[in-house]
Amino acid sequence: MNIPGGESASKDESTVKSDPLYLRDTTGYLPIENYGLIGNMRTCALVGIDGGLDYMCWPEFDSPTVFCRLLDHEKGGHFSICPTRGSNPTTKQQYLPSSNLLQTRYIHEEGVVNLIDFFPRPKVASNHNTPVDRLKKWLVRRVECIRGSVRLEVEIFPAFNYARDTHSVEIVATENEDSHRVLFKSGSQALQLDVHIDHGDEDKRCPIIVFKPEKREKMLGQGVTASILLHEGNAISFILRDHKPEEKDLELTKQAIDLVQHETQSFWFHWISKNKFKGRWREVVARSLLILKLLIYEVSGAIIASPTFSLPEEIGGVRNWDYRYCWVRDSSFTIYILLRMGFTEEAEAYMNFISDRFRYSRGPDGALPIMFGIHGETDLPEIELSHLEGYRGSKPVRIGNGAAFHIQLDIYGEIMDAIYLYNKYGKPVSWDQWVAVREIIDYISTIWQDTDMSIWEVRGQKQNFVYSKIMLWVAFDRGLRLADKRCLPCPNRQEWMRIRDQIYEDVMTKGYNLEMKSFIQSYEANDKLDSAVLIAPLVFFISPCDPRFLSTMDRILKAPEKGGLTSTGLVYRYNTELSDDGVGGREGSFSICTFWLVEALTRAGAYEKHYLVRAINIFENMLSFGNHLSMFSEEIAASGEQLGNTPQAFSHLALISAAFNLDRTMEGQKGGGR
Repeated sequence: MNIPGGESASKDESTVKSDPLYLRDTTGYLPIENYGLIGNMRTCALVGIDGGLDYMCWPEFDSPTVFCRLLDHEKGGHFSICPTRGSNPTTKQQYLPSSNLLQTRYIHEEGVVNLIDFFPRPKVASNHNTPVDRLKKWLVRRVECIRGSVRLEVEIFPAFNYARDTHSVEIVATENEDSHRVLFKSGSQALQLDVHIDHGDEDKRCPIIVFKPEKREKMLGQGVTASILLHEGNAISFILRDHKPEEKDLELTKQAIDLVQHETQSFWFHWISKNKFKGRWREVVARSLLILKLLIYEVSGAIIASPTFSLPEEIGGVRNWDYRYCWVRDSSFTIYILLRMGFTEEAEAYMNFISDRFRYSRGPDGALPIMFGIHGETDLPEIELSHLEGYRGSKPVRIGNGAAFHIQLDIYGEIMDAIYLYNKYGKPVSWDQWVAVREIIDYISTIWQDTDMSIWEVRGQKQNFVYSKIMLWVAFDRGLRLADKRCLPCPNRQEWMRIRDQIYEDVMTKGYNLEMKSFIQSYEANDKLDSAVLIAPLVFFISPCDPRFLSTMDRILKAPEKGGLTSTGLVYRYNTELSDDGVGGREGSFSICTFWLVEALTRAGAYEKHYLVRAINIFENMLSFGNHLSMFSEEIAASGEQLGNTPQAFSHLALISAAFNLDRTMEGQKGGGR
C-alpha cells in the first residue's frame, strides 16, 4: 500500500499543478484568498488551505506577530500541519456548520485526515467582558485520521516581535507517552506547545512523535519539526498558549479537549442563531456576520477594520497599510448592521466605545481623531519594518498608521448617523451624549468649509471632496432629526439648518459637473469621478431616482477606458491614473464600492425595475470574487485575485447591507429603512 507522503510519492508536472502543497513554490506565498480566519475576539490567525498557519498576532489584535510568513516567507515564522510534499492530496477547507471552527481536509485514495483549527470560547451566549479565567487563551489545532493512513509533517517556527527577536527552544521530557511539550522563549514572551495523542481504540497503533530542533537560514531562532504517521482512529491535539511556570500544570486529556471544542462550537451556534435575516443569500450574510464577530475586541467593544497589516493593494506596490484599528468611519455602517441583524449586545458595546471616544477623546480644538486603537488610544505611530520583504515583495511593510490625525471631515457624518441610528433602533441617547453631540456639531459649524483628505485618506493635496461635504450634511441633518425626534434642546438649531442647506446648495452647484452629468470627486477636481458619491442615496442626501444621481451612476457603470469606474462588474474608487492621491502606484477595485453600487442600483430599482435587474447581476457577480469561505478582502485585482488586508470589516458590512436591502426591494418594499 502506498501511504500518502511515503517514499513512493514523486513530484512531476501534474503534481505541481494539482497539489496544494506546491502552491507556494513559485513565489513562496499562497494567494491572499487561500486563507481562512479563526479567532476569539482578542486575537486571530490565518490558516492556509495547505494547513499553514501563516499569520498570528499574540496575545491581542495589535500585538506583534508570532507567525508572519504571510509577509516574509523566509523570516516571518509559521506553524504548518500538512501531508508530506508529493502526496498530491485533494484539499477541502470549510467552517464547521454555524461556527468559526475551521476544518481543512486532506483527501487521498489511501487515507483522509481532518485538521480542525480554533481559538476556544466559553459556552455562554452573552460574551462581552468575558472574565479572563473563563477564556482559554489557546490556539488549538487538532488532526484526526478518519480513513486509511496518512503521514503528516509538522513544523513550528515562531518569529517573535515581527521577526525581530531571538528566541530559544526547549523540548521538555514528559512522563506520559501520550503527551509532549515544547517551550519557545524570547526576551519578552514565552509560548508553550502541548501535544496530546489519542490513538483511538486500544488495539490501534499509536502514532509516534519525535520533535527535532532545526535552525533555518534567515530565522533568528530555532523551530521544531516532526514527521507523524497517522492511522484510522488516531488523533493528535496541538495547543499553543502562554508559558506560565507559576501556574499549576493543566492535564490535557481527550475528554477535556473535546469539551473545549464542543463549548466553542456551541458558543458560535448560539451566537449566530440570533441573526434575524432570513432572506435570500442568508448563508453568505451569516458568514459575513461570523467574520465581523471575529473582528470585535470584546474587552472594549471596538471593531477593527481588518486583522492584518501591510497586505498590498498592488503586488509589488507601496500601498500597504496597517488596518488593526477602529475607524470612526465604520461606525454608522456597523451600528446599522448589528441592530438590523439582531445583535444588540454587540451594538451597545460598540456604541459605548464610540460614545466614550467622542465624549473624551476630542482634541483641544474639539476635533475628533479618525481612528483609535482597540483600547481607545490615539498614539499609533507609523513604522516601517524594513527587515521584512512584504507579501510577494511588496514593500514597505508598515505597522501603525500615519493617517490617525489626518483631517477627514466625513467622519462627523458617520458618527452622527451612528448615534441617530442607535437612538432609532437601539437605546435612546442619554443627556450627556446629546450634550457631546451639540458640542461636536457646534465645532464642525466652524470648519465645514475647510478642505480635507476625505474617506480615501489621500496623502496629497487637501481638497473640498464631495463625499466629505455629503457626510457633513449628514452630520447636521442627523443632529436636527435627533433634536426633533426627542424634543431635545438645540440652542443653535437655526445655524445648523442654515449650514445644512448651504452644504446642499454647494454640492449641487460645485460638486456636480453639468457637462459630464455627474457628481465629481471634489470642487477642485471637477472632471474626476469618485465612486464614494454612491453613498448619497444610502444616507438620504438625494433621491435614488433623481436624474442627477442616475446619470452619475450610469457614468460610473462605464468602463474606465470609457470614462467610468467599473470593469468586469467591479468598481474602482477612482482612476489612479487621473487622480493624484499622493501615494503612487496602482490598486484593484474596491469591494465596498461594488457593494455600494449594488445598493444604489437597488434603491433606484425600487422605482425603475431595470436597475434592480442590474443590481442582482452585479451582486451575484461580486459574490463570485469572495474566496472559498465567502471571505472578502479590501480589493479585487484585475486578474480576479484578492488584494489588500483581509478580511475587511467594511467590505462585509457593505455586503450585508446590500443583501438586506436588495432582498427587501425584491419583495416589493421600497426605501432603505435607515
